[in-house]
Amino acid sequence: MSDLIYLDYAAATPLDPAAVHAMQPYLQDQFYNPSAVYQAARSVRASLETARTRVAHALGCKDQEVIFTAGGTEANNAAMHGILKHYPGANVVVSAIEHESVLEPAKQYERRLAPVTKKGLVDLEKLAELIDENTVLVSVMYANNEIGTIQPLKEIATLIERKRTLRSNLAPNPLPLYFHTDACQAANYLDLQVTRLGVDLMTINGGKLYAPKQSGALYVRTGVELESFIAGGGQERSIRSGTENVGAQIAFATMLQKNQRSRKEESERQRKLRDSIFAILSQKNPHILLNGDTRKRLPNNLNILVPGTDGERLLMELDEVGLMVATGSACTASSDEPSHVLRAIGLSPAEASASLRITLGKETTAEEVSRAAEVLVEVIGKHLRV
Repeated sequence: MSDLIYLDYAAATPLDPAAVHAMQPYLQDQFYNPSAVYQAARSVRASLETARTRVAHALGCKDQEVIFTAGGTEANNAAMHGILKHYPGANVVVSAIEHESVLEPAKQYERRLAPVTKKGLVDLEKLAELIDENTVLVSVMYANNEIGTIQPLKEIATLIERKRTLRSNLAPNPLPLYFHTDACQAANYLDLQVTRLGVDLMTINGGKLYAPKQSGALYVRTGVELESFIAGGGQERSIRSGTENVGAQIAFATMLQKNQRSRKEESERQRKLRDSIFAILSQKNPHILLNGDTRKRLPNNLNILVPGTDGERLLMELDEVGLMVATGSACTASSDEPSHVLRAIGLSPAEASASLRITLGKETTAEEVSRAAEVLVEVIGKHLRV
């Protein structure tokens, strides 16, 4: 292959030209601290607040409900620690397939893991059983970063509302029960209107939106009380202190709006390309299996099990011929442990280690997909013949 083909958009996205254009003035000429009082700085503050308004419009929420953060991991940590430190002794329920930036901070408290089905969907009955009178937070990601499974947030929100009603009927001053979702992978493809989804907190990551890494936001519904996550000068409602990265957040707001406007058309385009890859692979080798739900999944996600192979070896050989894919979450690529997501849906350690994640993006072309399918068939076929 003369040219590299990148099919790991779930790990990172390149900067869109619109993002570069939007942030450029704030890297040089408009460098002022938005908290300063002179006119030039107040102009920068106004630009930042306009970006906040644009994010709020994309989410269907109030401006003051948008907290800018340095990416998805920080927003998830802000939600976990912010709620659970405010209610010491309470417990948190999270799905077994959450990103590590939810699972790890939740470990510092009484954490309960909600199991998922073989398709990667949260078991709603088991989830309901885990929520008791001492549960203050439920966190279920909108769409999984490894297998692309889309969770039924509206159904979960309805379940949580029933729990709230029951709790208020049984006790005069019950603990609140909040619903958080990590929407980092969903923001390019799915509806983000928070009132329709029924969530109290939502994480969004600019690094998955063709905006700069270390940009993003946490939606916090009015009335939800969070402890300070980063103490300092009191920026971002004192939840996340620190001088705002104005250029990055303006680029983030630009891309969030842009991608939400084009999400339906782009979803259909990527879905067709993704399905063409799987059709070719499964035709050449019927033993290849799809991990996750066939329908309730992100349109760009293809996670396959190639029985009898070593995913790491496949990954390295594909890289040698210019095809960049993944075996799981990029955040745990250095770990020797098999994917916790694939283990949670019932795969054995050997099966989890024999899986590949292929994720498309808006720069993926039909020609790239055709070439990538040829390379995958060749490399996988060589291993299956051994």
